[in-house]
Amino acid sequence: MQTTVTFGQRVALAGRVDAVAAAGIRSVLHAAVLDGTGELTVDMSGVEALDAVGLGVLMGTHRLAASNGRSLVLTGCRPRITRLLRAIRLHRVLQLGEPPALA
Repeated sequence: MQTTVTFGQRVALAGRVDAVAAAGIRSVLHAAVLDGTGELTVDMSGVEALDAVGLGVLMGTHRLAASNGRSLVLTGCRPRITRLLRAIRLHRVLQLGEPPALA
């Protein structure tokens, strides 16, 4: 799993968001929530797979963001991940945004 953080405002994830990578991803996402203000964008365009533990990390980050007056927005989700989020109704809880603009 690879992560890139931009000043507590944007985190880009790549690889698998699963039980093996969960602890590292959780610490990066939680640090980003605590280090910034406003909307935290998580670029999911590089995520190849997402399991139940990874979903738990995203939900925990969502709750932490909300308790700190922030919002969590997932952008660039691949169709397979978007279908998963819709199938388990998490698209009603987690905000899905547009893919990030290319610079």
